[in-house]
Amino acid sequence: MKKKILVCKNCIEECNGLLENLNEIGFNVIVANRDGDEIIKYITEHQPIVVVCEAFMPNKDAIGVMKKFQNYENSPKFIIVSSSNNMFLEREIMESGASYLVLKPFSVPSLVNVIEKVTKKFKENINSNQKKYTLEEKVTNMIHQIGVPAHIKGYHYLRKGIMLCVENDSMLSSVTKSLYPEIAKFFQTTPSRVERAIRHAIEVAWDRGDIEILNSYFGYTIHNGRGKPTNSEFIAMISDKIKLERNSLKMNIAI
Repeated sequence: MKKKILVCKNCIEECNGLLENLNEIGFNVIVANRDGDEIIKYITEHQPIVVVCEAFMPNKDAIGVMKKFQNYENSPKFIIVSSSNNMFLEREIMESGASYLVLKPFSVPSLVNVIEKVTKKFKENINSNQKKYTLEEKVTNMIHQIGVPAHIKGYHYLRKGIMLCVENDSMLSSVTKSLYPEIAKFFQTTPSRVERAIRHAIEVAWDRGDIEILNSYFGYTIHNGRGKPTNSEFIAMISDKIKLERNSLKMNIAI
C-alpha cells in the first residue's frame, strides 16, 4: 500500500514537478487547498502519515491545525512551509508539533528528502508504540475512560474477559460456557460470581460515567432506549474496537 501524504495545492504549484516526483517514488498524494479548515477535514477523512502545508493559511494557520491533532494517537507528521525566516516563528511552529520547517524557495529533491525522512520516523514511532502499548494497557485505559472503578471485582473480571476475547473470537459466542469459566478459573472463583460482578461493574459505569464517552463507545445502546448493554454486548463492543484499532495500526505499519 502506498504511503498517504497530504500536500497543499500551492506547494505543488510553486515547486514544479513535485507531484510527479512524489507519485513516482511511491507516495499516494492527496492535494488540499491552502485552507486550514480543509486541511483538518482532509486529515480526518484520509488519515495521511505526513502533511505538508503553509505556515499561514485562511481560517486556521498551521499552528491551529497541529494543535487540533496534538492528542490524537498516530497523529500525522507535519512539514510546514514558510517564506518568513523568523526565529520566533520557527520556535513556535516547532514547539506546536512540526517535524520540519522548510523555507521558501526550496527544490523538489530537498523537499522529497525531508518527506522521506519524516515518513521513516513515523514508521519507527508506530513500531515503538506498538511494542510499548500492550493489550492490557489498552484495555485498562478503555475501561477507565468508560468509568468502571478499579476497586471493584467486576473491573478485574471485565479486563480479563475483554483481553481473552481480543485474543480468541470464539469466546464471544459462548460467554456463559467458555468465557465466565475461564475468568473464574484465573481468579479462583465461580462463573456465577464473575457474571454478577461484571453486571455490577457495567451498572456502576452507566450510573457514574461521562455520557459523551459512553456515547462514543455505545451510542446505539444509549439512543434506542434499551438502557445499558448486557455483559456480552459490553465485552464484544470493547474487544471489537480494540481489534479494529490493531488492524488499522498494522495497515499503517505496512504502508
